[in-house]
Amino acid sequence: MFRILQKHRVDYILIGGVCASLHGSSMNTQDIDIVPARTPENLVNLAAALAEVRAYYREHPPFRILPTAARMDTPGHHLLMTDLGPIDLLGSIVGGRDYVSLLHGSIEVEIDDLRLRMLDLPQLIEIKRETGRRKDLLALVVLEEILKIREADLPRE
Repeated sequence: MFRILQKHRVDYILIGGVCASLHGSSMNTQDIDIVPARTPENLVNLAAALAEVRAYYREHPPFRILPTAARMDTPGHHLLMTDLGPIDLLGSIVGGRDYVSLLHGSIEVEIDDLRLRMLDLPQLIEIKRETGRRKDLLALVVLEEILKIREADLPRE
C-alpha cells in the first residue's frame, strides 16, 4: 500500500500500529492508519491511489461506496477495505490534530526504495496516552520502554 501511495505522490503521516511496529513494538495490527494532507491536489492523488487498489468504505455492506476526493475532504474517519487489506484515513485525530499540526512531530524514514512519513516516537506516545483506549494504553507501556532504551543509548556530551 505504501508503494501505491508513493507512486501517486500522496502526502500522509503514518500513525497507529504500523507506526508503532516501525519504532520497534511487536504488537500486532490489522490495518494501516494514516492522516493524509487534505489539499485538493493531494486528495485527487489519494483517490487515484485508492482506485488502483479498489478501495471502498467497509462500514456500509453490502454497498461498495467508493472514496472520492470530495468525500475525503473532512476531518472525519474513512474506514476502507482495499485489495491489499484495510486502511483507515483519518482527517484528524485526538485533539483535532490534522496533517499540518502533526508535521512537527513526524519523521521521514526510508526502507529500501520506499520513503514514508510517520509520527516520531515521542509524538506517538503522546497521542496513545491522550487517546486512552485499552489497546493504546497497552501499546503505551511498550513504546515508553523503547523510548527509554533509545534515550539511554544516546551519546552523552
